[in-house]
Amino acid sequence: MAQTDVLLTKQPALQTIELCELPPKVYDVARNTGAHTSSGLATAGFRTAKYLVDEWFQSCYARYHQAFADRDRSEQQRHESQQLVAETQALAWRTQQDSTQKVGQRLQDTHYWKSELQRQVDELIAETDLLLAQKQRLERALEATAVPYAIATDNLQCRERRQHPDLVRDHVETELLKEAELIRNIQELLKRTIMQAMNQIRLNREHKQTCEMDWSDKLQTYSIDETCARYHSEDTSVQRHPHSAKLQESASTPETWAKFTQDNLQRAEREHLASVGLRALVDHVLQDTAEDLRLQCDAVNLAFGRRCEELEDARGKLQRHLSQTLREITDQEQNAAALKQAIKDKEAPLRVAQTRLYQRSHRPNVELCRDAAQYRLVSEEEELNISLTALREKLLEAEQSLHNLEDTRLSLEKDIAVKTNSLFIDRQKCMARRARYPTVLQLAGYQ
Repeated sequence: MAQTDVLLTKQPALQTIELCELPPKVYDVARNTGAHTSSGLATAGFRTAKYLVDEWFQSCYARYHQAFADRDRSEQQRHESQQLVAETQALAWRTQQDSTQKVGQRLQDTHYWKSELQRQVDELIAETDLLLAQKQRLERALEATAVPYAIATDNLQCRERRQHPDLVRDHVETELLKEAELIRNIQELLKRTIMQAMNQIRLNREHKQTCEMDWSDKLQTYSIDETCARYHSEDTSVQRHPHSAKLQESASTPETWAKFTQDNLQRAEREHLASVGLRALVDHVLQDTAEDLRLQCDAVNLAFGRRCEELEDARGKLQRHLSQTLREITDQEQNAAALKQAIKDKEAPLRVAQTRLYQRSHRPNVELCRDAAQYRLVSEEEELNISLTALREKLLEAEQSLHNLEDTRLSLEKDIAVKTNSLFIDRQKCMARRARYPTVLQLAGYQ
């Protein structure tokens, strides 16, 4: 038992000696395996727990050397650690400052593009409002053309109720047809322009929405980068995110990022310029159409005025001819009455002459003589018959003339009635209706 304790107590010392670099000879003596051992024959085959003095000094020297080496390495490691700590601290500070500066520059770029997008959105909103106002002008102008078209068609329909011979395709009808055709063409032009304006408004709103979405993204990005710029090492709100440094595959580059916004701005600016040009076109269209309609309206009114003057002149002349015809009818009636009276007046002398001749034809024998009285009575009867024949012929002529005068009177009265009807249609119906023709401001869409 004691031997076992000695062996257990001796084992760590042996292990320590094995770690030291001893001369081979000393090592052999320590193990009692050499030719010259310090123990006698009685201790042969047993190991001792004691070391040699040289071994003890070697062990101490080894301890000193190991402690010195460990201290030297430790001091060097501390120095390197302190240097590394200082370098990493400075590097971390510099990289954080550089990152903060980069984030600040990014904030400036984002703010610049955000401001440009905001400016473009404001311009598109203002331009869209102006174009909406122009579209409303076009719609009001289109509504205003309904009145002139109704007036023109109503004038044409009213003038269809003229009677012959006034039912003619005169200058007024030609101008009215031109006016109706002009209004139809203007209505088609206004409808096409309204469709263009609606399409441009849609494009303006689409690009405004695109710019607003881009602006919203940049506003969110600006808020994120502004928050990131405020972070620092002593901030208590920062946390670890180990996998946040991994780049997303869908991430853009600074070039594509700037080009995306530039393309949005260019498209928006292109639509803005197109909208400005369309507004100018709308102004020209409305101004030209309003002027064309008013000029054509004036031309129609002028034609109506001239036609009414012609009808007034013709009706005046017809009325004068009717007065003269009536006077002539009166005179002719008096003439016919005089002829009838003359014929009647000739009947008594004729009866006298015939009675004389009849009575003298009863003279007896030789008394039935062809004397001067007989010849005169015969000639008187002939003269009276000739006169009666002539008077009857004149009476027939007078009656025929009177009949012709009556027909002329009826024709003149009918023609005067036709002219009066035409004047009523043109002046009371058509021109009175044309007094409600829209003004230039209404036709231009301002009212």
